[in-house]
Amino acid sequence: MEIFVRPGDSFWYYSQVFNLPYQLIIDSNRNLNAQALIPNQPVQIPGYVTNPYTVQPGDSVWSIAQRINLPMDAIFLVNPRISPYVIQVGTQLLLPVRVTWLVVNGKQNYDYSTMVQDIRTLQAIYPFLVNEPIGNSVLEKEIPGLTIGKGQKRVHFNASFHANEWITTPIVMTFLNEYLLSLTNNGSIRGLYTLPLYNQTSLNIVPMVNPDGVDLVLNGLPEDATIRNNLIEWNGGSTDFSGWKANINGVDLNDQFPAEWELERERNPKTPGPRDYGGESPLSQPESIAMAELTVERDFARVLAFHTQGQVIFWGFMGLEPPETEQLVNEFSRVSGYEPIQTIESYAGYKDWFIQDWRRPGFTVELGLGTNPLPISQFGEIYEEALGIFLSALYM
Repeated sequence: MEIFVRPGDSFWYYSQVFNLPYQLIIDSNRNLNAQALIPNQPVQIPGYVTNPYTVQPGDSVWSIAQRINLPMDAIFLVNPRISPYVIQVGTQLLLPVRVTWLVVNGKQNYDYSTMVQDIRTLQAIYPFLVNEPIGNSVLEKEIPGLTIGKGQKRVHFNASFHANEWITTPIVMTFLNEYLLSLTNNGSIRGLYTLPLYNQTSLNIVPMVNPDGVDLVLNGLPEDATIRNNLIEWNGGSTDFSGWKANINGVDLNDQFPAEWELERERNPKTPGPRDYGGESPLSQPESIAMAELTVERDFARVLAFHTQGQVIFWGFMGLEPPETEQLVNEFSRVSGYEPIQTIESYAGYKDWFIQDWRRPGFTVELGLGTNPLPISQFGEIYEEALGIFLSALYM
């Protein structure tokens, strides 16, 4: 919601009028100097939208403010041209409304365009949410990289490395929405007050690493004839792509990282296909390159890659994980019911590379149980299992 600065206004005053954390107003207006506001400058107020209202007989600014449970000055800030004394019947006002509902609807086929629209809506309501795209997919889809929080502890979540594991994207996006909502409503999630998490943690989220693959699974073949023919050939002649894990080049993005990549290649397919082909070399695909560059740039303290399925959490790689990883995974297991598994015979994954190169905690969380793609009917159950992991990753 946008308002305009008046002489004598301050961010602190706005935080009192709209009952918002002061830091969220600062972070929603990164281009403004909080100590030198200029009259008529636009200011973004997070967590609010406006609704049109026509003044009725008997209305006053005071009575309207009482109904919407805000100070009268909240109405004057949104409607700077109305008289502070008398408002005429029929006058058109904008009333500030605190957002108390989720924007993201995760219980649907959640493709790339749905995610992009949700991100735009979330940024409009919560302008302290930053989107700095990390790169582009093979088909030139921009890969969003979302950051929330100002703290020193840098935590990373990602989802949809694998195309037919797309349900991980709405799971992560729903948590992001719930987190944003709790911050602007001075609230908690599962009894955990979230503003301290915001102040101590910088959370980075890549909600859809593999947008081309997700759209292939959900929406079918792209229009380009050459790409269509290649995909059908790589898929064994079938136009059923429900089992497709790879990117649009037929490369499994979670077999693309330089962590014993050669060992993974030895046992896996040597040509493009629905799954397990790690490419001709590590980091050969634009999506995996973008993830690697992001990770180097941000220097995360811990990373969590969300996949499906199995209700397990993989947390080790060749004994290189630091001791605190076990404490973290045990807490993740406690709050989710998932089984922690230290090592399996698997290499070249994102969390493997992170553990190998940074010697910091990295996790692959296999959400839900069944056959991929998991049905959207499992969304609620999976989200409740994952929610404790999300919170613990930020809190601990």
